[in-house]
Amino acid sequence: MRNVFSGLWAAAAAALLFVFPAGAASGDPGQFVKNVTSQLADIARTKSGPSRDAAVREVLRNSFDLAHIARVALGGYWSQASEPQRARFLVALEAAEARAYGDRLAKLATSDVTIDKVDARPNGVSMVKAVFTQANGETTRIEWEVHDDGRGARIADLKVAGISMSQIKRSEFNFYIQGNGGQVEPLVRELEARASR
Repeated sequence: MRNVFSGLWAAAAAALLFVFPAGAASGDPGQFVKNVTSQLADIARTKSGPSRDAAVREVLRNSFDLAHIARVALGGYWSQASEPQRARFLVALEAAEARAYGDRLAKLATSDVTIDKVDARPNGVSMVKAVFTQANGETTRIEWEVHDDGRGARIADLKVAGISMSQIKRSEFNFYIQGNGGQVEPLVRELEARASR
C-alpha cells in the first residue's frame, strides 16, 4: 500500500507543478492550468536551492486554496486544533509542500500536460481533466479541482488515477495524529521539522 501511495504522490507532485498560473488566467480553468508550464519551466531553469523553494512557495500561496486543503487534510481534527495551531499548520504545510515539489522541478521541466476537458460545476467549481506526460513517455490521467469565488482561481484538490490527493494526505495525517495520542501538536511539529530540513 505504501508503494502505491508513493507512486501516486510522485505523479501528484509532478502534476501539481503544472497548475500554478503565470498571472491571471482570466476565468478559463483550462487556460489557468496550461499557462503555468512556462512559468515552472523557468523556475526549473533559473532557480535552485532556497530561491527555488521560495519561488514554488510563492506560487503555492497565490494559486492554491491552502486553507481549504488544510481543513480537508486535518478532517475532524481541524475543530480540535487551536487557532495558533491552525496558523502554524498552514505555514508548515505550505513550506513542506514547497520543499517537496521544488525538489522535483528539475526532472519535470521537459514534461507536458494536455487538457482533455473542463467540467463546470456549481459555486465556481471546475474540474479540469488532463493527461500528464513525463519525459520518458509515461502518461497519467489527472484531474484538478479548481475553485473560483470571484477572487481568482485556486487549486483545491488533485486526483491522480481517480484518487484524491487531499484524501490521501488526510489519511496520512490522521494516522500520525492517532499514533500520537490523538493530538494535533505532534503533527504540526513534524511538518515544521520537515519544512526546515
